[in-house]
Amino acid sequence: MESVRSIAEVMQEPDLELNEGRQSVPSVSGRLTLRGVTYRYADADGDALHGIDLDIAAGETIALVGSSGSGKSTLLNLVLGFVRPTSGRILLDGVDMGSLDLRTVRQHISVVPQESVLFEGTVRENVAYGLPAARDREVTAALEAANALDFVRELPEGWDTRVGQHGARLSGGQRQRLAIARALIRDPRILLLDEATSALDAESEASVRDALARLMRGRTTLVVAHRLSTVRQADRILVLESGRIVEAGDHEELVGRGGRYAALHAGSLG
Repeated sequence: MESVRSIAEVMQEPDLELNEGRQSVPSVSGRLTLRGVTYRYADADGDALHGIDLDIAAGETIALVGSSGSGKSTLLNLVLGFVRPTSGRILLDGVDMGSLDLRTVRQHISVVPQESVLFEGTVRENVAYGLPAARDREVTAALEAANALDFVRELPEGWDTRVGQHGARLSGGQRQRLAIARALIRDPRILLLDEATSALDAESEASVRDALARLMRGRTTLVVAHRLSTVRQADRILVLESGRIVEAGDHEELVGRGGRYAALHAGSLG
C-alpha cells in the first residue's frame, strides 16, 4: 500500500519538466551567472531568494552560509533546475538555462547531500548507479579517491556485498564515502554539497572531508555547510539572510569585518 501511495503522489504531481526541443548540452565548463534571480514558493508571503546577482567562475568554490530559511537550499535547487526563477535569469557558460535540456545539463552535475541515498543492492551497483557501462577500473578509481576502497575490500563479498535498504549495513561515514565515489565516477564539472559532513562524527568527518577535497579539485563547487572546517577553504563565502546576499568574501576577510559571518563563526560555525 505504501508503494501504491508513492506512485499515486507521482502521478498526481502537476509539475512536469519540459525538455523536448531544447538545446542539448554535450559539455560544460562550469561558469554560472545569476542575474536578478528571485524565487517565491507558491502561497508564500515573501521571496525565498530576492534579486541575487552572482558570477561564479569555472572551477571556483563558493560556500553558502546563513541561518535556516535564508535561501541556501533554494539556490542549489535553482542551479539544478528543480525550480525555475520567479524572475531573473540563470546562465550556464553564458547560456540561459531556461533554453537548455536540463536532462543533459544534469549529466555534468553531481550532488552529495547530508544523508546519502543508497539503494538495496551491491556496493558496485550503488557507485555506478545510472552508468551501466561503467568499467571495473573506473569503479575502483572512484572508491579509492573517495577513501572507500579499503573498507569495501574488507566487506564479506567486497563490492558485491549488498548494502541493505538505505545502506543500513554500513556506517554513516561509509555511506557518505560511497556517495562521494558515486559523484566522482561521473567526473562532474559542477558539484553541489549540501551539508555533506554535518551528520558525521569527528573521525568519519576527517576521512570524508579528505575525499571531498579530491572531489572538489578543479570543479565548480557550491557548498552549503554549518561546520567551519568545510567553509573556510572556499574561494568565496556568501552569507545569506532572508533571501539576500548580505556579505561576501573569503574567511579571513569576513572574520575581520566583524559582521554577520563573524557572528556565525563565533557561534554555530565555531
